This record gives sequence, structure tokens and C-alpha cells, in this order.
Amino acid sequence: MTSLTIATRGSMLALWQAEHIGSRIRERTGLEYRLLVLKTKGDIILDVPLSKVGGKGLFVKEIEEALLDGRADIAVHSMKDVPMKLPEGLTLGAVPRREDPADLLLSARFPDLDSLPRAAKVGTSSLRRQAQLLALRPDLTVLSLRGNVNTRMRKLLDGEFDAIVMATAGMKRLELTAPHMFPLSPPDFLPASGQGALGIELMAEREDLLELLRPLNHGPTQACVSAERAFLAALEGGCQTPIAAYARLDEDSPPCASSGQDFSADSLIRLEGLVADVSGTRVIRKSMSGKASEAERLGRDLALHIKDSGGAAILAELYETGSI
Repeated sequence: MTSLTIATRGSMLALWQAEHIGSRIRERTGLEYRLLVLKTKGDIILDVPLSKVGGKGLFVKEIEEALLDGRADIAVHSMKDVPMKLPEGLTLGAVPRREDPADLLLSARFPDLDSLPRAAKVGTSSLRRQAQLLALRPDLTVLSLRGNVNTRMRKLLDGEFDAIVMATAGMKRLELTAPHMFPLSPPDFLPASGQGALGIELMAEREDLLELLRPLNHGPTQACVSAERAFLAALEGGCQTPIAAYARLDEDSPPCASSGQDFSADSLIRLEGLVADVSGTRVIRKSMSGKASEAERLGRDLALHIKDSGGAAILAELYETGSI
């Protein structure tokens, strides 16, 4: 193999992520790479809230097809967009060290959540963010906001919104700022499963690439993201359901974006998850710890606990009423 083809979406952030991984591979191996830029269903349908578009894998299906038909060797995804169940023949070859998984409240005029005026217009395409915002500030007016990072930032600065919510990871990676940036962080505000983490997908039969990607994998991130994704899958949720999860190394260890020193299969992970209705009126929130080697089991166990504590009834109602 003389070069590598990396499949990616065409957004500024997706391109940064693909270039980042390609550069790391080239630095380690000397292997050159090129990008195969593709449009996904989630990129094309911009006039409908994501929760109404339907289906899983809105931002990965077309990219996975390029892996399956041989047009690309690997794909770089935001892990929060990747369904738990991958198409037959595909696997995740590496989950690199995670960036900050938290959200950010951005505003041109208001420094934090408490300073937003009553009925302030806050933009987000995420029902998870909407539910948690309304749980903290039920007076807010939460409006759908779609489009790439530049589009959303322009709408904020043009005064269409009093504030918007973005992922901290994307802002950091693109080195973007707003006049006011207020962190919406755990434990008060939980991110989407896998938020801030990247995943490198490829054909499972490509043992040469699996070996090449192994040094990019970060054990703590992989374990924490596995727990979060198993939690989401057990609740049969997608990236646009009002479900949140955050895992970290337990016993006051640093978050899973840490160096990974002293990490082993016996390391303990603490997973916190929640299910809410879209109005934020009912929020079921629980936490649980378990070994890194049993990360997926931990996610499933916490999901069952939340279901039994009222989460199942909330989700059933959301699906019945068409809220998600």
C-alpha cells in the first residue's frame, strides 16, 4: 500500500478531523493520504430538525458504503454520530484520545446561562441539549438550529438567537470563539454518548490497517465511549433522542481524555446517564461504576436501571407522541 484513502464528510469540522488523523498516520508511517469527501443524508436535509429526519446513521451511511465498495480504506467519524451496530464487515479500528466532551453556551451579549433574559431564544438541533436546558431554565425558548459551524455562528452573531449551544470539541478543533462562551459541563449538563471522541472505521478483514491504526487507539477513551454507546444502544436511542451519558475513570481519576497512564482492564469507570422528556420536566438520572473490561456491560446495566426508574415510560411516551 503506497497511499491511504480517507472517507469523510465535507464540513469544516469533518475535514479537520480527517486531516488530523491522516497527518498522525503519515507522521508515524510515512504513508501519504487523500480525502474522499462525501455528502450524507444528514448533510443534505437541512430544513428539518434532525429528530424528524428519521433513521440511524444519518451522518455515516454514505461513508460506510465507500468502505464496503472499496473506494476508501478508512473513514473518520465523530463517535456521537456512529450507530452502535455497524454494517456487516466493518469495524472500529481505533478511538483516539478524546477532546473535551462538554457543551458550550455561546452568546454575543450574555455571559452565562443565568444571565439570559426570560424567554431568550436559544438555538440547538439536539433534543438532549433542549431537555437539559429547559430543566435548568424552563422559561427559555429553544429553537431548531441546523447547518454547519459557520452558518450557526453567523446566525448567532446576526442576532437571530440570544445564544446557541455547540460542542466544545468542535470549537477547540477549529479554534473558534464567541464573545461569551459558558461551559455546560458534567456533572450538571451531560454530553451525548461519544461526544468529543473520534472513531476510525474500516473493513474488519484489513489486518494491515488494523495494525497500522493500533497506536492511535487510546484505552481510557475507548472504554469510556464503549460504556456510553452501550448505554445508548440499550435504550434504543440515537444521537437525536433526549438521552445523555458521560463516562470517566473512577476514584477521582482525570477524565478519559487523559494520558491513559496507569490504565488497565481492571481500571474502574464511572458512568452517568440520563433520560428526559423534551420539555425537561421529567429527568431520570443515575450513575454506576464498573471495570473497563466490562464497559459495555456497565452501559447496559445502567440503561436497565434507568428504564426501571421511569426512563422506559418517558421513552415510550416520546415515541408514541412522535416527539422523537
